[in-house]
Amino acid sequence: MDHDNMHNMPPPSPSSSMSNHTKPHMMMMHMTFFWGKNTEVLFSGWPGTSSGMYALCLIVVFLLAVIAEWLAHSPVLRVGGSTNRAAGLAQTAVYTLKTGLSYLVMLAVMSFNGGVFIVAIAGYAVGFFLFGSTTFKKPSDDRKTTELLPPSSGCVC
Repeated sequence: MDHDNMHNMPPPSPSSSMSNHTKPHMMMMHMTFFWGKNTEVLFSGWPGTSSGMYALCLIVVFLLAVIAEWLAHSPVLRVGGSTNRAAGLAQTAVYTLKTGLSYLVMLAVMSFNGGVFIVAIAGYAVGFFLFGSTTFKKPSDDRKTTELLPPSSGCVC
């Protein structure tokens, strides 16, 4: 087809298969931060429009971030000098679980809901405070006290 004929063609019409699958009750996906309980986080239709389910969503995202941070500072990940295959498998399993939870938190934040963003950051902060900071460490720990952020800490995204 030559270049002149392309300008005379009508624009393509929407495919009939696309128009048949459009649901009138689909929620709009936000591309900027917004505030409100009417959002979708991680799963289609969840938490929906219920205030109670939105609160549960915030609690779940907070706990996912805390658990991911707990796993990031797990002693299993710090086992050094061991060539034991079982220890290596345990390290791999914990690291994989931590990475998966971190990605779930990242996907939740991608809902662009301001509340979800705040609880995700708060969850990582509380998790680091409890498990990574020197606040609850004994002075006799083998780790350096000046090391604030170990390489396995935080979101892998």
